[in-house]
Amino acid sequence: MSGAEILDVARDGVYTLLLVAGPLMLVALLVGLGVALLQALTQVQELTLVFVPKIVAMFLALLVALPFMAAMLEGYMARITVKIIGS
Repeated sequence: MSGAEILDVARDGVYTLLLVAGPLMLVALLVGLGVALLQALTQVQELTLVFVPKIVAMFLALLVALPFMAAMLEGYMARITVKIIGS
């Protein structure tokens, strides 16, 4: 493999990583922001109040996004396999 091909594989891997992890990170960000806003408005500073809604929301988002995530990873593996066979 040449240097350009290695960079293409690495770029494709990073792009796939962002697409796979993006939905869960976005849900965690939005729920965390919502809980932080709620805590600021009510002045309740309970530490466990942050984690439970985030965990539940991320679990539900994982259930919804799992087919998309699996398809993205399957496509990435297929592209890598083609590059390995082509070498």
